[in-house]
Amino acid sequence: MNTVKTFLLMFGLMALFLFVGNAMGGRMGMEYAFILACGMNLFSYWFSDKMVLAMYGAKLVPETDDTGLVRTVRRLAHKANIPMPRVYIINSAVPNAFATGRNPQHAAVAATSGILEILDERELEGVLGHELTHVLHRDILISTVAATFAGAIMLLRQMAWWGAMFGGMGRRDRNERGGGIELLVVMIVAPLAATLIQMAISRSREFDADKGGALLTGDPLSLARALSKISIGNAQARVPLTDNPATAHLFICNPLKGQGIMALFSTHPPTAERIKRLEAMAGVSSSYHTPQLIY
Repeated sequence: MNTVKTFLLMFGLMALFLFVGNAMGGRMGMEYAFILACGMNLFSYWFSDKMVLAMYGAKLVPETDDTGLVRTVRRLAHKANIPMPRVYIINSAVPNAFATGRNPQHAAVAATSGILEILDERELEGVLGHELTHVLHRDILISTVAATFAGAIMLLRQMAWWGAMFGGMGRRDRNERGGGIELLVVMIVAPLAATLIQMAISRSREFDADKGGALLTGDPLSLARALSKISIGNAQARVPLTDNPATAHLFICNPLKGQGIMALFSTHPPTAERIKRLEAMAGVSSSYHTPQLIY
């Protein structure tokens, strides 16, 4: 179901891009924005793993290391029939983890020192199973394609803004399109819609990774317990792990704190809903409760 939803959302993003490109003045502007967005995201696709690991000061753990983290990653990678990913540790008390890399042959898994302290062995396995599922599903590729279309729409918006500033686009719309309604859609509504669609795609992939990780480990409730602990730990952290929304989608739990209307722009579904689905997989009906659970 989430795969179908992702496909429909991607189709909607592409249709929105075509509409905006046409409203901007036809094929040339649309091609320009798309090519430029592709170039930027192609660079990100090939080098984002190195950039994000450097951004968080991640330290490579030797593959020969005999810690529980490396052993668990090796065991799950063997079970998933993928190459052993590189393993990194981020020196942060905030519990979280992420996977990156353009495909299973170039993957990396990073965990904070905080998550290693609060999770037991089974819970950590649940988290790592979730992250390796992202690698198996090639979610970095899906997010890159979504970012390409969203980025192209943002570029078209900038072109519309400059066109309106210098009178060209504004005059054409006033004379030919009736009061600049399409220009207003291009400049305000379309970028907002593109962002919401991109975030919805990310949330769908998180549900799929939860399900895939639970199947890989055979223990949905361990991942459910881990999500609850991570969510509470993130909320209690005095210093957040990141304030960069560009990398928020990578983490197993959203490192940003969005509430109210800002929750619409969250890259992650509510933690309570994720736990509910994992409990259903385990055949448990709302048996696991955490009163302090952070949504």
